[in-house]
Amino acid sequence: MTVDIMYLKCGSVKRVFHRDSLSDKIKKKEKAEAHMKYLVIGAGGTGGSIGAYMTEAGKDVTLIARGEHLKKMQEQGLKMETTKKGNYTVHPVKAADMENYDEHPDIIFVCVKGYSLEETIPFIRRVAKENTVVIPILNIYGTGGRMQEKLPELLVTDGCIYIAAEIKEPGTIWQNGDIFRVVYGTRKKEDLRPELFEVAKDLKDSGIDGVLSENIRRDALQKFAYVSPMAACGLYYHVNAGDVQVTGEPRDTFVKLMKEIDALAVAMGVPFLVDIVATNLRILDSLSPAASTSMQRDIYAGKSSEIDGLIYEVVRMGKKYGVPTPTYQMIADKAREDGLQ
Repeated sequence: MTVDIMYLKCGSVKRVFHRDSLSDKIKKKEKAEAHMKYLVIGAGGTGGSIGAYMTEAGKDVTLIARGEHLKKMQEQGLKMETTKKGNYTVHPVKAADMENYDEHPDIIFVCVKGYSLEETIPFIRRVAKENTVVIPILNIYGTGGRMQEKLPELLVTDGCIYIAAEIKEPGTIWQNGDIFRVVYGTRKKEDLRPELFEVAKDLKDSGIDGVLSENIRRDALQKFAYVSPMAACGLYYHVNAGDVQVTGEPRDTFVKLMKEIDALAVAMGVPFLVDIVATNLRILDSLSPAASTSMQRDIYAGKSSEIDGLIYEVVRMGKKYGVPTPTYQMIADKAREDGLQ
């Protein structure tokens, strides 16, 4: 009997076939019958959507949240307003704050903003088991490697997500767009574990396109090549997706920003295997015209934002790798003039 394992490679699917011994088959059967326990830190558009879809599919998932959002979920469940599946409520949903969570998960999805990442580290240390795997799903490139340095006793992968979603109000997630893909993987092939294949299966069972990447460094940078230019462009022109979906200066600037990331990818030794401009324009054009980036929403609300990792970091990367980033520099200069840190 053969087993096929799916990887993301060169924009297509690669299948690797191998024979199982009888003991391997028994072990895999036992593994399949054992349900993994998931913890999702952060119940915003990203984490809330993962938690809702997986809970609805019968997976053992707990969401970490706080404040009124947590209270509403505990009392009324998690309401989902989606263009993909319509409006519905997942109830009951397991939700807790960090102080009152007392389980020990197999998999931890970290779905907080970059500026909140530090506070998750002691919590992860407290609740993790020896074999717990941490999968950060953040907008900031290189998050997994930085977390691994602080959690050397655990396996921390890299990861990214394609979704347009946000908290509409406490207890309610608005998902405006059909794309929902989670891409994750290990930076070293020798760190690959069977649990990571199970995660892909559980995500797919839940209606999420779960992809175990063969080159997560490239794939995470490819996602960054969308979210960073879109955040920078949206902030500079004060526009949503609809204004960048039509011909004009914002769309032209979006393209220039993507080309600067493309040049960085080559200099970093992880050139994209797709036309990044055409690929990301298709993603952009599939979104609701009202879609915006979380960085924009945070800045407009006077909150902390991910501007350092999404804009200023690209300028620093350009200097590090000797790649000109004049469009990013222009936007960074304007943001600093506006007092945005």
